[in-house]
Amino acid sequence: QVQLVESGGGLVQAGGSLRLSCAASGAIRSINACGWYRQGPGKQRDLVAIITSGGSTNYADPVKGRFFISRDNAKNAVYLQMNSLKPEDTAVYYCNVEGYYWTDYRSQPFGSWGQGIQVTVSS
Repeated sequence: QVQLVESGGGLVQAGGSLRLSCAASGAIRSINACGWYRQGPGKQRDLVAIITSGGSTNYADPVKGRFFISRDNAKNAVYLQMNSLKPEDTAVYYCNVEGYYWTDYRSQPFGSWGQGIQVTVSS
């Protein structure tokens, strides 16, 4: 299967920036859409940003103009640059990657989640 490892979270003051990284590993044939989601305390997991294989992006309204998603296809990685952070951005952030992987000489679709990484923004 395909494993995802996230990094880059932590504690930051309001107005600061963080960059999250998500690296995929395994017998990957291709990666289609990649997304970042977040789940705040007592809340459901919500989409933050998504990027297609062609590079088109879409953002949740609360983060538009502050967060930027990008990908490096050569590294099977997706990133989330978070600027002008607010306390309400505090959450566990998860990356999600969909694509195809090789198994038994055939390709199969996959959808994998990262383990989640804490982002805490202090006021």
